[in-house]
Amino acid sequence: MPTMADVARSAGVSVATVSHVLNGTRPVLPHTRQAVLDAVDELGYTPNTLARSLVTSRTRSIGLAVSAISNPYFTEILQGVEAGALEHGYSLLIADPHDDPDHECKVVQLLHERRVDGMIVAPSADPRELVSYLGRHRVPTVFLDRVIDGVIEGVVGGAVEDPADGPQRFDQVCAENTGPTARLVTHLAGRGHRRIGLVAGLPGLSTTAERITGYRQGLTAARLPYDDDLVVHGDSESAGAERATATLLSRAAPPTALVTANNAMTIGTLRALRDRGLSVPDDLALCCFDDFAWADLFSPRLTAIAQPSREIGAQAVRVLLERLAAPDRPARTVRLDCTFVHRTSCGCPDSGERGRSSQSSQRSRRSQSSQPPQPPQPSQFEKGSVS
Repeated sequence: MPTMADVARSAGVSVATVSHVLNGTRPVLPHTRQAVLDAVDELGYTPNTLARSLVTSRTRSIGLAVSAISNPYFTEILQGVEAGALEHGYSLLIADPHDDPDHECKVVQLLHERRVDGMIVAPSADPRELVSYLGRHRVPTVFLDRVIDGVIEGVVGGAVEDPADGPQRFDQVCAENTGPTARLVTHLAGRGHRRIGLVAGLPGLSTTAERITGYRQGLTAARLPYDDDLVVHGDSESAGAERATATLLSRAAPPTALVTANNAMTIGTLRALRDRGLSVPDDLALCCFDDFAWADLFSPRLTAIAQPSREIGAQAVRVLLERLAAPDRPARTVRLDCTFVHRTSCGCPDSGERGRSSQSSQRSRRSQSSQPPQPPQPSQFEKGSVS
C-alpha cells in the first residue's frame, strides 16, 4: 500500500506538508494542496487511522449501544447516528445490548476496549452498573432516548464521583414523552371515550414512567378518573403487549379505547384484538406512541405520535462531539418535539372519508322511508357517549 512518504515524493513536498493537507492542521498554499490531493488520487493512498490514533490519542470512532435489532424505532435512530458520524468523519462501532443490564455492561466494556472516542447508549431499565462503569473510566457518553437522572443521583458519591474532578458529566438526548401521550388521551376523550386504557412499556425505563405520567395528565385534563385496572404493562415488546391487552379485554368493565406506548406493543395489541374478532375503531378505538413505516398501511390507518427518530440520532452525535471538544462544559438534556399524526384508528374519518360519509348520509336519508327499521347491534363493549 502507498505510504504518506510516497505521496510526498510524488507531489514534491515534505511528509509534514502532506500531513497538514490531509489533517487540516495548518494552512497550505492552494497549488501545493492540489498537488498533494492529485498524488493521493493517483497513488490510491488511504490514511492509516491506527497510526494516526497513536499520535493523536483519538480513533475518530464512536461506540453505539442500542437494541436496534429488536426494535425498529432504534433502527431509524441508528441511521441518524450513522449519518451524523459520517458527516464529521467518524466511524461507528455498533453493539446490541438487548435491553439486558448484564449484557449491556459487557458490550459497553468491549466498545471501550476498542478505544472509541465516546459512546452513545440507550440504557436498559436498570443501568446502575452501566453508569458506574462509564463514570469510573470517564468515558464521554450521551444517553439516548431514555434519561437516567435518578440513576446518576443514586450512584454519585460512589463509583461515579471522582473527588479530584467532581461527578461524571452525562449528556442526554430524547424525545418529549409526557405532553404527546397526554395529547392522545385527550383526543380519545374528545371522541367521547370515558374508559381509556394504556398498554405501558417496561417498568424502570424513563420512557415508560413519562408516558404513564402523560396518560394521567391527559385524564386529568379531560376530567376523567384514573383507574389502575386500565393500565397494564406490555414490557415494550409485542408478545408482552398481546398478553397485557388480553388482560384488559377480560376486565369486567373493559376499555373502549386504548393507547399503546410504543410501536412493538401496537403490533401485539392489534394481534390480541384480531384474535378476539374485534374491530378497530368500531369495537375499540386505538392511538399509539411511535409512528412507523407501515402505520399508514393498516386498515384503519393508525393515529400516532411520531418521534423524530433520525434527528434524535444525529443530535446525539452533535452533543457527543461538543462534549469531546469541551469535556468540562455542563451536562445537558436535549428534548425534541414529537408530531401528532391524525389518521383513522381513533374513530375519526380522514378528509376523503368525510366526503364519502357525507354523500352516504344523504343517500341514507333519501332511502330511509323505504327501509324497514333495523334493530340496534350490541357491541361487546359499552361505549357510553362515543360520538
